[in-house]
Amino acid sequence: MRDAVDVIIEQWAREKPGFDVSPVGIVGRTARLHALLDKGIGRNFARFGLAHWEYDVLASLRRAGAPYRLTVGQLMASMMISSGAMTNRIDRMAARGLLTREPDPADRRGVLVRLTEAGVTLAEEVLVPHLETERELLSGLSAKEQQQLAALLRKALLSLEGRAPQQ
Repeated sequence: MRDAVDVIIEQWAREKPGFDVSPVGIVGRTARLHALLDKGIGRNFARFGLAHWEYDVLASLRRAGAPYRLTVGQLMASMMISSGAMTNRIDRMAARGLLTREPDPADRRGVLVRLTEAGVTLAEEVLVPHLETERELLSGLSAKEQQQLAALLRKALLSLEGRAPQQ
């Protein structure tokens, strides 16, 4: 079976014979895969009145364990976003009653972001349907294929993040 990326590769092969466009096979498919996964996951989050980024904040804080709080810096690192974007997200979610800011007892200038009871409840409510959605989106691959893909993606990410790939 051919996909849209095969067509792109074939077009380049026709237009630039001998030109190596093999990276398109990976980068193009990864980009298309991301868009399709994001669309499917987004539909699920919309059922709960959440944007993808809101779930990311909820999940980051919930994974931290009780009392479900992190410093702003820890949240930024977890989500790989700027301080301005993080402040905006915290403000918006605090206005919804999903999290609060509190002073960091370990750093007088620091702030901790903590899930409220409503935030914990929503994180718990969304978790199982979210994982079911991800499982369904990946159902075209066997469990072994999913493990292989995860290992290859980990290796590529470690390489791009500047760390030595694990063998």
